[in-house]
Amino acid sequence: MWRRRGELKDSYDVVIVGGGSHGLAAAYYLAKEHGIGNVAVLEKSYIGSGAAGRNTTILRANYKTPEGARFYDASLKLYEGLGADLNFNLLFSQNGHLTLAHSDRAMFVMANRAEVNRINGIDSRLIQPDEIKRLAPAMQVDDPHAVYPIQGALYHPPGGVIRHDAVVWGLARGADRGGAELHPYTEVTGIERRNGSVEGVRTNRGTIKTKTVLNCTAGWSSIVSEMAGVELPITTHILQACVTEPLKPFLDVVIVSSQMHVYISQTDRGEVLMGAEIEPWTTYRMQGTLNFLQEVSRHALELFPQLERARILRSWAGLCDLSPDYSPILGRTEVEGFHVSSGWGTYGFKAAPIVGKTLAELVATGRTPDLIEPFALERFYEDRLVSELAAAAVSH
Repeated sequence: MWRRRGELKDSYDVVIVGGGSHGLAAAYYLAKEHGIGNVAVLEKSYIGSGAAGRNTTILRANYKTPEGARFYDASLKLYEGLGADLNFNLLFSQNGHLTLAHSDRAMFVMANRAEVNRINGIDSRLIQPDEIKRLAPAMQVDDPHAVYPIQGALYHPPGGVIRHDAVVWGLARGADRGGAELHPYTEVTGIERRNGSVEGVRTNRGTIKTKTVLNCTAGWSSIVSEMAGVELPITTHILQACVTEPLKPFLDVVIVSSQMHVYISQTDRGEVLMGAEIEPWTTYRMQGTLNFLQEVSRHALELFPQLERARILRSWAGLCDLSPDYSPILGRTEVEGFHVSSGWGTYGFKAAPIVGKTLAELVATGRTPDLIEPFALERFYEDRLVSELAAAAVSH
């Protein structure tokens, strides 16, 4: 797939910290669109070992704010052609995304989001229970005794799922072919600065000289940024998910319930994937909890009672870096040459291609692309928040 790890060179034009989807996408687009191939991607474990390999593979663009909707729509459009660009089957299934509404207030919120989406040219609309039943016939929609009766849903046809490992492998191979060096098991221990600018990166395999560093480390981004003297206003939480044993295919669309705090989809292997909200406490300990399994199972059975005897195959956890307004922090920092891709919460994987493309443009041209300008770190000092809180009622 890509070259074996070689020795670190003394210097690189760009050093990318984090060998996940964002770091690899940045390396890929640096070479593809700007001819910058003297790049090192440093990953402290194996390639794709962090959030890129632990997420629940959902892609969508039906966000609440105009800035967020435009940004994620651009990413979704890149994803649609990414498999052809990389010449790699990413197993992308655009079968639709349903966000359920269980109250009058929820219906109002969904209608509002649909209008924001449509104004920005995004295919999203409010639908009624009869159409929900056609899209997800296996789901219990009209139970008169339901704790959370389904009144409608926000339907987003372009949404769907994609194979996360395939995205990582395809981007890694593309970055490698463009000249970037992938260095797994290379942990960053420090960022060297001089006169307010980046000078180099210290690792467990030696020190590298560079003028440009991209921090694409998700849940670890605050720690890496501190090495450069940059303080990020984010907290790190764990997010859990689980899958059942493989079952005969019965669910095409992605089902999300903000009020029940659950989301459900079925993988290409037949496993029923279930996730919930991030845990409220901050931690770096990626250990599962019994409470998660109890809550996610209870709510999944309210929607799909036929799963009562399905056995859970495995569960896992990943790290989420949450910003105060639930939107990402992208681009420059006060340290010259030190750029960040952080604050993603539960949305990072959806944005991988557009993050790589825009950060590559920033590095190559020195100008911040319009698409990511609203997500600059300075917005927290200038009171220009981009609040996606209502679109983050559940981690999906």
